[in-house]
Amino acid sequence: MLWLAALASNVGTWMQTVGAQWLVVHEPDAATWVSLVQAVTMLPVLLFALPSGALADTLDRRRLLLGVQIGLFGVGAALAALTWLDHMPPAWLLFFTFLLGAGQALTLPSWQALIPEIVPHDELPAASALGAVNTNLARSAGPAVGGLLVAHLGSAAVFALNALSFAVFALVLLAWRRPPRTPAEHPEHFGSALRAGGRYVRYSPVIRRILGRVLLFVLPGSAIWGLLPLIAREELGMGASGYGVLLAALGMGAIIGALLMPRARMLFSPDQMIVATGLVYAAALAVVATVPHAVPVTVVLVGAGLAWMMLVSRMNAALQLLLPNWVRARALAIYQLFFAGGQAVGALLWGQVAEASGLTETFGAAAVVMLVGALSVRVLPVRTHEEQDQTPAVFWAEPHLMLQPHLDEGPILVSATFRVPAANAEAFAAGMRQLRWSRQRTGATQWGLFRDGADPAVFVEVYLVPTWAEHLRQHEGRLTGADEQAEERVIALAEGPPEVKHLLPDNSN
Repeated sequence: MLWLAALASNVGTWMQTVGAQWLVVHEPDAATWVSLVQAVTMLPVLLFALPSGALADTLDRRRLLLGVQIGLFGVGAALAALTWLDHMPPAWLLFFTFLLGAGQALTLPSWQALIPEIVPHDELPAASALGAVNTNLARSAGPAVGGLLVAHLGSAAVFALNALSFAVFALVLLAWRRPPRTPAEHPEHFGSALRAGGRYVRYSPVIRRILGRVLLFVLPGSAIWGLLPLIAREELGMGASGYGVLLAALGMGAIIGALLMPRARMLFSPDQMIVATGLVYAAALAVVATVPHAVPVTVVLVGAGLAWMMLVSRMNAALQLLLPNWVRARALAIYQLFFAGGQAVGALLWGQVAEASGLTETFGAAAVVMLVGALSVRVLPVRTHEEQDQTPAVFWAEPHLMLQPHLDEGPILVSATFRVPAANAEAFAAGMRQLRWSRQRTGATQWGLFRDGADPAVFVEVYLVPTWAEHLRQHEGRLTGADEQAEERVIALAEGPPEVKHLLPDNSN
């Protein structure tokens, strides 16, 4: 039910994009207006992605989704009514499009973070591919249906159906009874949750590399999504229905890519997938730039859709497998920020290039940028480490203190003193540098490793945590099985477990 409801909402969103872009395609400076519609659809993610991820990790995700869908229904209904009454100038259209984009920015992190609650961990790659099928079925059907409706009934009908799709999603959420969650012993406040999400991504080298690869693909790839209405109208002489067919070709290619994805995962490493999809998409951009005929452009758009889906689905599945539940929505929100923000910035950039230089030169330049990004994988490879155990692990001893700090008291300085045989000193220091990422992902703001000048066998690890509550969350489930294994490897190089101390701020004055 949830998958079908999301499909209805995604179909409505793609119909909305067609209706909005076609509403401004006859305006003066059409390239700017069309690219602005694409940009303001994605721009809210830059503003709201991380806050919405923090909300999704701290509030009930079902209730959050339900409230957002009801709000989107109201915005969509108002847009449809004003368009039907012929009171929708381009500036107002951008305003309503921005509001709808803001609703989508609030929806995406909660929706993606719910998937691991519904399916087992070992089926997450398949579930991610199924989510991509959902998106691209909508991408295939939505533009085609939207183009037909715009041609025969006008944009207002498309906007009304989009509003109805939000109502369908809300009804399904009302019918779904999510299993109750065990309340966290020390629940996060919004501000600290926001900072913790950013800190987790900042100190996760693998996740940062995945985000970088997505950005390198999406920035040049957004030329097709942002300027395809102008290619349809100015280069190919198509109307709204023809534009819908071109978008449907992209969607059909993505569906084919989703069907091929399980075998592609076995045949290609992530780096090989990046190169292959980049080469296919660059070739499609080059054909769009140089061949002004509908049939070959439609054919290569199928390839572009296939490449887009494979790359995005592969990176999304890698994130789903890497992320622990406590920060999943926030990290996925940052992924959406890079993904949709890259599309928004790319759409604006290529729109301005098209105004200055023309469509042919713009798509040629985008093809070159895509090719360079794909080949840079030799310098910036992706190693996903999807086999690591990301299940919560509670393995630290409970702290026993004579002084009982308040939960908001801080900062807290934690020290761990190890005795290490001289033969293991170098390997121990290297292992501790790897363990540093674990400390900082889960709460530490500063970290250091020191050696006793009087006794070289003594190593002291110290790290600073903002509050006592933040440190307790490390004890209560922020750490994972992979963190436990890394710590066990370090302890095995020492003469036993460390002596741990918790140093509290002196509030005596």
